[in-house]
Amino acid sequence: MKDSRALSVVTIGGKGSSLSSASVFAVANGLAQVRVDSSALDKLSQNKPSCSEKFQISFAKWLTREEVRAYLVVLLNKLLLSSTGIRPLIPNLISQALNSGVALDSEIPSFDAIDVCKEELVVLEKSSATLDGICAILDHQSLALSTVADAVAALSCEALRAKKTAFDLIDSGDGFTAKDEVGVASDMKVLHANSSFVDKVEVESVSEIPKVHGKFREIVRLVHGNTRVVLNSTVQVGEAGVGKAMATTVSPLALALWCLAESSWCRGKLNIDSITNDSVKTSLLEMFIDKCPTLESLKDNYRLVLDAIMGKEYVKLLHEVNALLVKVREVIAWEAMGAWISLERVDPSKKPETNEGNAYVEKKSEKKKKGLGKGTAVVMQLIKEQIQSNLGDVVDGQELTEKHAAEFCKLLDPKAPQFDSLLKKVKDIVESNESRRLPKLPKGTRDFANEQMVVREKAFSIIKSVFKRHGATALDTPVFELRETLMGKYGEDSKLIYDLADQGGELCSLRYDLTVPFARYMAMNGLSSFKRYQIDKVYRRDNPSKGRYREFYQCDFDIAGQYETMGPDFEVVRILTELLDELDVGDYEVKINHRKLLDGMLDICGVPSEKFRTICSSIDKLDKQSFEQVKREMVEEKGLAVETADEIGTFVKERGHPLKLLTKLKQDGSKFLENEGSVVALNELEILFKALERSKCIGKVVFDLSLARGLDYYTGVIFEAVFKGTMQVGSIAAGGRYDNLVGMFGTRQVAAVGVSLGIERVFAIMEERLKKKLKDQNQKAPRATETQVLMSLIGDDLPQAAEIVSELWDAKLNAEYMVNKRPAKHYSYAEKSKIPWMVIVGERELDGGVARLKDMEGNKEEVVPRSRVVEELKRRLDIDKPT
Repeated sequence: MKDSRALSVVTIGGKGSSLSSASVFAVANGLAQVRVDSSALDKLSQNKPSCSEKFQISFAKWLTREEVRAYLVVLLNKLLLSSTGIRPLIPNLISQALNSGVALDSEIPSFDAIDVCKEELVVLEKSSATLDGICAILDHQSLALSTVADAVAALSCEALRAKKTAFDLIDSGDGFTAKDEVGVASDMKVLHANSSFVDKVEVESVSEIPKVHGKFREIVRLVHGNTRVVLNSTVQVGEAGVGKAMATTVSPLALALWCLAESSWCRGKLNIDSITNDSVKTSLLEMFIDKCPTLESLKDNYRLVLDAIMGKEYVKLLHEVNALLVKVREVIAWEAMGAWISLERVDPSKKPETNEGNAYVEKKSEKKKKGLGKGTAVVMQLIKEQIQSNLGDVVDGQELTEKHAAEFCKLLDPKAPQFDSLLKKVKDIVESNESRRLPKLPKGTRDFANEQMVVREKAFSIIKSVFKRHGATALDTPVFELRETLMGKYGEDSKLIYDLADQGGELCSLRYDLTVPFARYMAMNGLSSFKRYQIDKVYRRDNPSKGRYREFYQCDFDIAGQYETMGPDFEVVRILTELLDELDVGDYEVKINHRKLLDGMLDICGVPSEKFRTICSSIDKLDKQSFEQVKREMVEEKGLAVETADEIGTFVKERGHPLKLLTKLKQDGSKFLENEGSVVALNELEILFKALERSKCIGKVVFDLSLARGLDYYTGVIFEAVFKGTMQVGSIAAGGRYDNLVGMFGTRQVAAVGVSLGIERVFAIMEERLKKKLKDQNQKAPRATETQVLMSLIGDDLPQAAEIVSELWDAKLNAEYMVNKRPAKHYSYAEKSKIPWMVIVGERELDGGVARLKDMEGNKEEVVPRSRVVEELKRRLDIDKPT
């Protein structure tokens, strides 16, 4: 069939333009002409270099016409990109050669030797245009093949009645899922939607589709990304390793093609075996063995690829991969033909029946397709239209069967006019799928609604009331800060900061916590004291896991300024115990240590001062890892001596009642008394512990020398609250003193201490405890709304409903309304939403000037005058009752 497509035009060299693989492919195969942008030629015409060298553009004899033309397109682009020292002569020669040889039967272009200048010689000799051109051909064809191969494989699943369990893959969102495997599996489910054929027989070559096709898709995408870059890069003098780099990119494509072909070949043969007509099966099987590329011939092609790699013949390598791709496409065409004949139940050696005017034949044909999936049915119909319209005047028999095979090969060839419609149709089917269009959350984030929000709002209310009880005022800061504000404040955790893309202005990052923005605010406004609270979201580029998120709320309380020794520290720890008690999280403990005591311990053990912070980061992991694991990190990764690590181990095991352990550490002979910083820390802790004891909250406190807190800005007391229940959530709150943080932003230091509640983990505990309580007491979940009354209008009179419900709203009642002719809808909604009262008004009530009040819990109704509805509701809800 003659290609009826009009020639398109590819413009090269325009300002801001870039060359694509699709454009290279179109010009290389005579589907488009090239046009050099006039502005590019004008720019070149200004160059008048002296030419002292002779050069002839030539090609290896084994290159195909397509590959030669692809090389010329890329070479033309490289010349225009280089511009400096390049004359219009050579670009014009190349564009003329490409446009004069558009016809598919035209010869490979040839060039006479011409005089060239030094700059032109560099591009002509040093450019990787041959490699890049063939790579563009591979890129375009493999992208198309990936989509078509999936559609053909889906037809085979239908023809073989194969089980679809291999397609039940889900992206877990944890970063450890092979996304392309999941993508292929998802596309298969889209194509098979509503199929009654699949899911009956276990077929290995079908079960491997997600992995084989997924890996092919992944490699194709990598090739595509590389090709986009190389097509539009300038020639670099002295650039080495171009061929090796290209081989590293393309050689995996060859292996992926071989695996794709082997899998397709197996399905193709099984498709033919599934044909119920024995004569058709025998005839087609003979032709399959004779005409379809064999696995052995494909192996030979792959060996040629390997030989080219070993021989460092990189252009030959791409040429052989291109040849392999063509054969793989033939194999997939045979798979498609076998599946189509098996499903359509046609005899390819006979002319198809015409259905025109024959309602019975048309109905029978429709019935056959009813079992197919929605997507595969569309693909089947498209193939039928394309194949049968191109059979021409061939008579029945072997010649017609061969014509069918040739048409299938042509259908899957990107050069063929009908290929575009097939590719577009497959993409439309997959992309129009509603389940694929459903948005999803980024990993490490969550949505909350209904009952969950009830729990959260209650928690926030308790937290705010505790903070306000202690005289704090609210502060709100931007969700992102200048990157320089955040960097250098979090030690090894700085790698978890979310950096925002540079938009040509300030470099910004999402806030990691609320403490650094608070210190920045203090310094920026020259404040010397401030007692503040803030409840806001923070962001960390962490690996999500149970209880660990990338976006979460923090509830912070901080006291900044000069106060009596340990006064703010005592109050902050006291606030922490109040919060956890009033939130009713269950059993917990607050571990306390002192940064100066920790530094003294490291000094006593012989740790160099420059390693204090990094060793603290290791010690901070003791709540999650054994000491042996932490010791291995300190010794092998951070260069600490084994003896030093062992001595640290003897100290960090110390934990117990605050005042008892403190007495032990202060007794005569204690090594801590020999360290100045440790003595200061022990004295401060003594004041703190005695204040907590008099405040009757020391029972929840544990003095723990293993507590390190990895953040760099802590300078004094540090503490951490840990949940002791059955749920494994780890730390639920933490904080400490940071006397130097504010000074990092301003001219003076401001002492500060604060606590941060990890509210997401607290929510998880509260929700779990609520579920258990409801189950034990056989209670219902809390209401998601505070609606007191449902105003139910039985009918369709919205204005009337608006009048009545507005009376309720004006009386400050929490009310909803519903307009519906079916009473059952009203009762069902009120019951589902746990709304305690209903005001029911229908035609009869309107005529009588009354309304029915229904007590949903007591299941009682009472008729009251319309004028007294608000009054009666308030009385029953105990509103405005004198105290």
